[in-house]
Amino acid sequence: MTDIGMESNELSRKETKSKNEISSASAQVAEHYNAVPQKGVAERTSSRIFYLRNFNNWIKSMLIAEFLERLQKEICSKATVLDLCCGKGGDFLKWRIGNVGHVVATVLFQFLDIASVSLEQCEKRYKDMKARENPRRPLFSAEFIVADATKDRLIDHYCDRFIKFDMCSCQFSLHYCFESEKQARKMIQNAVERLKPGGYFIGTLPDAERIMYCIKNSKNGTYTNGISCLMYGDVEALKDSIYRPPIFGALIHFSLDTQVNCPEYLVHFPVLERLLADCGLKLVYKKRFPDAFEYYINERNGRALLGRMQALEPFPPVDDVK
Repeated sequence: MTDIGMESNELSRKETKSKNEISSASAQVAEHYNAVPQKGVAERTSSRIFYLRNFNNWIKSMLIAEFLERLQKEICSKATVLDLCCGKGGDFLKWRIGNVGHVVATVLFQFLDIASVSLEQCEKRYKDMKARENPRRPLFSAEFIVADATKDRLIDHYCDRFIKFDMCSCQFSLHYCFESEKQARKMIQNAVERLKPGGYFIGTLPDAERIMYCIKNSKNGTYTNGISCLMYGDVEALKDSIYRPPIFGALIHFSLDTQVNCPEYLVHFPVLERLLADCGLKLVYKKRFPDAFEYYINERNGRALLGRMQALEPFPPVDDVK
């Protein structure tokens, strides 16, 4: 996995025509995430990917905290945030801890009423947090949008179309838009179109180079390690020793324990950087997760948070986590 931070300069206002077609791959992704059941604490802790999920969440927590801290020092005290591809609102606690002022939450795909299931759970999470808020530290305000950020222009869905964001966060979702160049450009336009000068676009996404290394060094274009499985979409093409994946539409099928089993797309990072540069953003940094761990572990109480979030698996492992 890779995490990224981009800083806004002058943003492009160029519009592209919005279309309504939804790809079958997009529908599969939306159906999958809506089908993942909400689990209790006991069931989650017995999962084989319990520590992996917590580690990924720790990375997100540290990334978000760093750039909210930068914003507080540079341009604002209570950020306005676009939570792009918010899923079921898993980062809402991070926004509360970061003392943001307003969050616009949007799910990834629109396919009939599929995406609305996730958004309903997201809204419920917010209402539950609102009911428990401390009057001395009010919870951020929020609005919720069902739209396909790879096809639709989000500005047409905002309560205030002239809203300005201090930060856009897109966690573990940006790679889905690389199904095509048109979708990638639309997603990036939505991410940065209303970003303030000096604002940040942050995110996490799979490491395409590492994925292709694993696949190419496996049999029959499929890599597996017991809890995860990576299968390249065009196995026949891999037989060519000089084959390189296409820039857009490089399909892989990814499974992680019983939690994920849906089509995803590889992101060639220099292409992503170029697309963002075309919109006036410059790279702050990108780090693979092992490097991000070293970077964050001694920053902002990272080590203590790692323990509280149970983000590292003990050795020998706990008996009921296999």
